[in-house]
Amino acid sequence: MSNTITITMPHDLGIETAKKRLAERIEALQREYVDKIAKSEVTWAGDVATIRVAAIGQTATAQMTVLADLVRIEVQLPWLLAKLSGALQGFISQNASDVLRIGSKKS
Repeated sequence: MSNTITITMPHDLGIETAKKRLAERIEALQREYVDKIAKSEVTWAGDVATIRVAAIGQTATAQMTVLADLVRIEVQLPWLLAKLSGALQGFISQNASDVLRIGSKKS
């Protein structure tokens, strides 16, 4: 049985700046964890990123929707990774919060 994690993060950056920051963080995480995961891919369609990560023979997928004042991240974990949902939710929330921190607008 799979498990779904949903995270919402408010921001005041606007869509383009939020997308840019999130894309940069995803690329950095891909580089940082390249030796721990079998495959990762990110595709953007407008303001929605679809993310697929394969590790230990399992594939997790996520959709990240960037709105003008909110980012919504929905992660689907396969049953084997479902037990890690709490830790994964904390990891995603912390990274999103760092990227979207109010008062640190950069273009």
